[in-house]
Amino acid sequence: MTTDIEQPIPNWVPGPILGIETSCDETAASVLSTDGAVLSNIISSQHAVHRRFGGVVPELASRAHIESIETVSTEALQQAGITWTELTGISVTQGPGLAGALLVGVNYAKALAYALRIPMIGVSHLEGHIASAWLQDPTFPLPCIVLIVSGGHTHLYQKNLNGPCRLLGSTRDDAAGEAFDKGAQMLGLEYPGGQAIDHLAQQGRRDAIVFPRSYLEKGSLDFSFSGLKTALLYTLQAIPQQSRATQAADLAASYQEAIVSVLVDKVFAAVRESGAHALAVVGGVSANSRLRTMLQQRADSENLRLSLPPLAYCTDNAAMIAAAGRTALRAGTRASLDLDAHASLTSSLSYATSVPR
Repeated sequence: MTTDIEQPIPNWVPGPILGIETSCDETAASVLSTDGAVLSNIISSQHAVHRRFGGVVPELASRAHIESIETVSTEALQQAGITWTELTGISVTQGPGLAGALLVGVNYAKALAYALRIPMIGVSHLEGHIASAWLQDPTFPLPCIVLIVSGGHTHLYQKNLNGPCRLLGSTRDDAAGEAFDKGAQMLGLEYPGGQAIDHLAQQGRRDAIVFPRSYLEKGSLDFSFSGLKTALLYTLQAIPQQSRATQAADLAASYQEAIVSVLVDKVFAAVRESGAHALAVVGGVSANSRLRTMLQQRADSENLRLSLPPLAYCTDNAAMIAAAGRTALRAGTRASLDLDAHASLTSSLSYATSVPR
């Protein structure tokens, strides 16, 4: 668990935990019960704020978090049926993410922890995504392979029963979610691009256009999607402007298939290499309908236990942050009020160590 300063908590009695997530463009708060059950999971989306810009504007995101964080947190407590004084801990996303957006959540959590005199913990956004695999499936087994796939991250881990996670592979350029968003922009679709491509692709032919699949060197579990974006750009340039609308669905379906097929092939290669019998796929892109279908089909054919979180836990949410923080608090750690936001926390994940390849 990554925090600025960790201190032991003497005689901490577990109880309701508040999770706070403001890493990008969702303001979220969630309350977990003493036994870890999700009592509330409130998310305020900023899609309407950023849609006309075709992507997230950091300054606007920060302002929107400031405007809504207290309302969202209060609603989370009300839905959970508890008062502020019943909280026994606070978990907040410390990074990675947009610096200004993270600061809103971290400073709000510090103020609450100080006023309520309860412990606080800062967690990695990626660690939260990993924790989401167990929110609806507490019996999901270890060891397992975990793929975190979102707008900013494509990371492949092996999570063991004891000891740190092992980083098996990651993207060398663009994350899968970024490839979806940039592809949607080129196709003239609205933000958020991943959802728009998923919807349009259901009307198209997946084999209409053969886009490249980048598997890199033999045995590599890394990912690369920048070449695929370039291929889409060149394909569009070769199509007359007046004909693009009639081919949009086929383009979306074929482009999506190129992204999803690589993700599926890589994660099952990791499963075979590790000998694990369980696979979890988490993060915003795990909501993609084609990806979920392909993963389930492969898992069924290979008799593999698969965890695909419900859609509410795929997007950025605070339930996963509360779950990750609860584990740390139960282990006896907390952050001091010196806790700070770290936009690039990915590179310093204390629980992930690279595997020599």
